[in-house]
Amino acid sequence: MSGRLASFRGPSTPSASPVQVKQNPKSPSSPGRVTESTYHRKVRALLQDLRGTCETWDDLVLVDGMKAVKGLVDTRTDLDNQLALVPEGKQPQSRMVGEKLASMESRIEDLDNILRKLRKQFQKMNAAVDALESLLADAHKTKGWTWIHEEPLWVTWTLEKFVTRIPDILHPYHRSLRLHEELVGSLRSHSVSFEASRDAMARWVEQPWLEEDGWDGKWEDLCSAEIERWDSQ
Repeated sequence: MSGRLASFRGPSTPSASPVQVKQNPKSPSSPGRVTESTYHRKVRALLQDLRGTCETWDDLVLVDGMKAVKGLVDTRTDLDNQLALVPEGKQPQSRMVGEKLASMESRIEDLDNILRKLRKQFQKMNAAVDALESLLADAHKTKGWTWIHEEPLWVTWTLEKFVTRIPDILHPYHRSLRLHEELVGSLRSHSVSFEASRDAMARWVEQPWLEEDGWDGKWEDLCSAEIERWDSQ
């Protein structure tokens, strides 16, 4: 019990010459670190894996994906500008057109590969959620109902709260995946206008579903506050 609760152990009426009780400088002012079980370590590891998956997602969209989208739009714009310079009644050089078309097809292939990788990341997110649910079921058998529903793992959140709330993260990432699939579909045709391409590029990088409900928007600060040694490996 901490020093600030010591008064509850004393007499109800103060003595005439109260004794000054010295605080032990080594006494902690707050409860000590939680003694971790296998369940604590598995929860931390699974949530860290989930964070890593979400970070990979952002790299795929904002680095690799953006490079492919911008390369596609820029190549189409270059081709349109070069075709506009061809005198009326003359045919453009086949070499010029062929090189640009090959480059555009390569960028579309890059985008298809990125979609496949995003689907794989989403499958990893589902696997982490499933593993946490299995962990809860196992803890219910070995630790009992009270431990998983009422006893905080580290600070305030119980195991049950972690497991029942974390599936919420799947919804925004699933919506984001569908959005990127739609955007790639809209960019697939070489006849798409520059305005439509520019709009698709802006929507690609915005990731509106993740702004508030993605990992960085909702879960990173929460895990940092609720899980001891969150940044440990």
